[in-house]
Amino acid sequence: MRTALACAAAAAALLAASSASAQDGPQIAWNVGLFSDYVFRGYSQTDEEAAIQGGVDLTAGSFYAGAWASNVDFGDDTEAEVDLYGGFRTETGGVAVDFGVVAYLYVEAPDGADYDYVEFKAAASRAVGPVTVGAVVFYSPDFFGLDEEATYVEGNLAFTPADKWTVSGAVGYQALDVNDDYTTWNAGVAYALTDNVAIDVRYHDTDVDGPLSEDRFVGALKFFF
Repeated sequence: MRTALACAAAAAALLAASSASAQDGPQIAWNVGLFSDYVFRGYSQTDEEAAIQGGVDLTAGSFYAGAWASNVDFGDDTEAEVDLYGGFRTETGGVAVDFGVVAYLYVEAPDGADYDYVEFKAAASRAVGPVTVGAVVFYSPDFFGLDEEATYVEGNLAFTPADKWTVSGAVGYQALDVNDDYTTWNAGVAYALTDNVAIDVRYHDTDVDGPLSEDRFVGALKFFF
């Protein structure tokens, strides 16, 4: 389950903004990250162990597609998560909008686990000076595991107080039809060491008591190409 895009995008935008150009034709970007834990919507996906993640993005005009992968540890034979996604981005009235779909696939998942699922995404954000405020909704008609319909709603904010620095945070609510609904939040700081390397330190927590959903700090080293 890929980390909610808002905070990851804040670090990526910090590095990409200076190199973005109005070139014609498709453009490809790569990313690789080393994480002390893989946390998705407040839950550790690696049993609180480290993760190696990487992805590739193809952009052609307002359309985009990509793939992303990470190791996971669910206490069974599942080895990795692979996400395939695509969508359409545009801007209207100073508001950036993004409509997309994400397929979450799990390598070597046990038979009958029903881990694989698809989410549809609608997001909007508005930049005012150094502050960007956004919101995103994900909906799945057949979610991970036992849950069927699921909706995740998140509000997020990113602030660039100085060159190379981004402070960001998000609050989300995960609605489920079998397991209990819950709230999650995170906040952190990203710093661009170079045009292609950034570090991120982030605090995650939920209102769920449990070893994989308790509060934690996650450190990351990210590379962009």
